[in-house]
Amino acid sequence: MTTTLITGANKGLGYETARQLVEAGHTVYVGARDSERGRRAAERLGARFVQLDVTDDASVRAAAKTVEDDGGLDVLINNAGIEGRGEGNTVIGAEEVTADDMRTTFDTNVFGVVRVTHAFLPLLRRSAAPVVVNVSSGLASLTALSDPDHPAHFYPGIAYPASKTAVNMLTVQYAKAFPELRVNSVEPGFTRTDLNGNTGHQSVAEGAAIIVRMARIGPDGPTGGYFDVDGPLAW
Repeated sequence: MTTTLITGANKGLGYETARQLVEAGHTVYVGARDSERGRRAAERLGARFVQLDVTDDASVRAAAKTVEDDGGLDVLINNAGIEGRGEGNTVIGAEEVTADDMRTTFDTNVFGVVRVTHAFLPLLRRSAAPVVVNVSSGLASLTALSDPDHPAHFYPGIAYPASKTAVNMLTVQYAKAFPELRVNSVEPGFTRTDLNGNTGHQSVAEGAAIIVRMARIGPDGPTGGYFDVDGPLAW
């Protein structure tokens, strides 16, 4: 039985990923900052709950101890993420963005990935087929954002794409450092979630498809890559 932990899994893409993986036979831990919401989500899914705030070292360490005591971990999905928005769900652009905006976004989206990966790495390295999936974004692609013919070129924000580009770098470096792991970044697509004020054009089921696919790869699968449902993406 494959044991999987998903951060930020009480709603949105994390919840749908958990649902699909439970259906596929995984033992799934729903990691959530809010204990009440997390427990409710886990009960609905037939999953396990673990309190996990990716911005809090003590919370992450406690979660790792809980999972270790329960038997270990095979798959880590770093899904928890935020995108700061302004009044009226507006994207915070280059003129308005502050260092505090950047710090807040990076604490969850980048430092959170490092906190969680660092804490759970010893468990993953004991697995026969360890996998890490980092939920990135198409907005992480320097190639796409610098191409005036690509839709992503017109996204005006700085904090969110910068954080996801950093996540892609973490993916590359972790994959090189730990060749026994399969470590990949995924782009779910523009999905209707609270993160973007539910303005996305695809469902969470569609968005979760690539996360689930990469969570289920075997020891001979790709590592150090960046993928959407159609295949590899340009960095």
